[in-house]
Amino acid sequence: MKKIISVLSILLLAAGMVFAQSNDLQVLTIVKYNKSESITVKQLKTRCDTYEKQIGQKLTLEQKKQVLSALVDEKLVLQAAAKAGISIPDSTVDQYFMQAMSQSVGAVVTEKQLNDLLKAQNTSLDAELLKQTGMNVADYKTYLKNQLIARQYVIQQKQDEIQAAASPSDSEIRGFYEGNKASFVWPDYVKLFAVGVRKDSNPDAAKNKINELRNKYVDKKLSKEQIIAQSTAEGYTASEGILPKTEAGAAQIGLTYQSILYIYEMEKGYVSEITETDEAFIFLALTDKYAAKILSLSDIVQPESTTTVYEYIRQNLASSKAEAYIQQAAQVVADELRKPEYVEEKKTGDALDKLLNWGD
Repeated sequence: MKKIISVLSILLLAAGMVFAQSNDLQVLTIVKYNKSESITVKQLKTRCDTYEKQIGQKLTLEQKKQVLSALVDEKLVLQAAAKAGISIPDSTVDQYFMQAMSQSVGAVVTEKQLNDLLKAQNTSLDAELLKQTGMNVADYKTYLKNQLIARQYVIQQKQDEIQAAASPSDSEIRGFYEGNKASFVWPDYVKLFAVGVRKDSNPDAAKNKINELRNKYVDKKLSKEQIIAQSTAEGYTASEGILPKTEAGAAQIGLTYQSILYIYEMEKGYVSEITETDEAFIFLALTDKYAAKILSLSDIVQPESTTTVYEYIRQNLASSKAEAYIQQAAQVVADELRKPEYVEEKKTGDALDKLLNWGD
């Protein structure tokens, strides 16, 4: 008897799994603007799972219906974009993907570097994305690509309206400045010329080379422009840049905060002694410095920039206003496309509610 009960239990379990799988394959809606595409329970579950991971809670029945409606809108816009010949190259998708990943880890990284970093922590990018979004890397990139295509189509359709809505007035710009005046400051800055020669397999040769470059620069036999121009061909690094006198600024070129404080106190034209690191020999030259100041609307936003605070605020307000309008315009475009002949609802009312009540 126990064996019979055990077998029956297995059969009932298997039947339940088949029923669950068949539910997942149920078609909820068919979108057919440019071609026929079905939205299944499984597709909706996947998207809902992504949102639930982002907000940290289960979606209600009404919210699931909203996600279904958004999926219909998305497919309508994507089909319209395809008909209009809009596409996004994979290289652009990869660029946006790595920008998002770099922001999440707080440093600019490549996909390989990120994978290596996660591998050292006994995980992977696929595993982490699945945990956070319910999508692996390939699925996430497909999702991102679709979002970029839809966005491009909306911008194309509503370009004039977006441009008009994204033009801030003079009073808006001045009002923003007055409300955020305390944030419009720049710290002390240093402008540094940095030269480095890697040790590689010959530290003595590297030391001789850095000494030669430093001496010629000090004796004015080579200008910084000449040293920079020759750097690639001669196998060393040379660059000039402006850094804030902060810990973050110092870290950008491997300096300690105390080092950048010391350099700032020097006179313009100061050339450091040669410093040895684990990988290279380096010297720095202070080519300019700028004192901290509170910025007015007519000031440039940072040393040697051509953008004034006024223009900086105008650009940022225009960008945020355009983004807000694009979000509104996306819904308008979707609503214009959502006609009965393009959307066939296969499940409605109680039948739809029953399919959407998974996990309840």
